[in-house]
Amino acid sequence: MRLERRLEDILRAAPSLMQVMETARALDLPDWLIFSGAIYQRALNHLTGRDPDYGIKDYDLGYHDGSDVSYEAEDRVIQRVAAAFAPPLREMVEVRNQARVHLWFEAKFGEPYEPLADSAEALTRFTSPTFGVGARLEADGRMRIVAPFGLEDIFALRLRPNPTRKTSGFLRTALAAQARWPELTIVES
Repeated sequence: MRLERRLEDILRAAPSLMQVMETARALDLPDWLIFSGAIYQRALNHLTGRDPDYGIKDYDLGYHDGSDVSYEAEDRVIQRVAAAFAPPLREMVEVRNQARVHLWFEAKFGEPYEPLADSAEALTRFTSPTFGVGARLEADGRMRIVAPFGLEDIFALRLRPNPTRKTSGFLRTALAAQARWPELTIVES
């Protein structure tokens, strides 16, 4: 709980992230989370003394709606979300229906991908526990942190492979992160 609170404090201190979270909350997408770099990179930046927005290329906004997994339904949500933001955030918020990732993942990445039950399950599939963290701003203002592998790796500045899903992209992804944050330690086992 202590690390969750620490991460929440870091996230709340990033105005652009909070703007994205507040807008996402207002859009009220089903089972939404902001995850990946928009979350873990803020922690790395804080821990290494960098600007909160250093290295932030996008804001991954995942939602889970199994009622219609067509591209057309997802595209309607993408357009709705884009309309809710002004530039530059409009171009930076990337929306994906987690209920349909299994339909395109293998063709794009060459690895099988079983259907997800919810948005939080997507975090268990990331190449490293450090990357598998998400957050949502609840209606009452509380922040929900979702970290199926815990937060110890983030706060230890450690990258290790996902212990439950081996991927071919771990080392490439880890080295790219280490190039931006040389303080990171890569543990390959």
